[in-house]
Amino acid sequence: MGVPILEHGDVLIASVQDALTDRELLQLRQDLVRSVGERRARGVVIDVTALDVMDSFACATLRNIATAIHLRGARTVVVGIQPDVAFAMVQLGLALPNTATALDLTDGLALLKPEAPSSSGGR
Repeated sequence: MGVPILEHGDVLIASVQDALTDRELLQLRQDLVRSVGERRARGVVIDVTALDVMDSFACATLRNIATAIHLRGARTVVVGIQPDVAFAMVQLGLALPNTATALDLTDGLALLKPEAPSSSGGR
């Protein structure tokens, strides 16, 4: 099952509803990077609110997605990292350096407004 990619103006929103296999994560990467160009998006929000676990491959893939999207001329914000997931990521040494994060979709969209300053690594 793929992750739906919705348009909100010139921002794409990918809401991850279930834990993804490695193959599904790679497909999400391909779909998002391609969609940035096809839809002329200036920003991407990846909502991981529904995830209660994030492994090292998922973190690395999110970093790679953000980097590839940046190279395509858009910005990425990862939103909705749950408290337990954040604690586990810190304990395991997993991070999303140089990737903007926000508490929720509303805050993520606000970060992508043209007048909003770039935020790396969260609030």
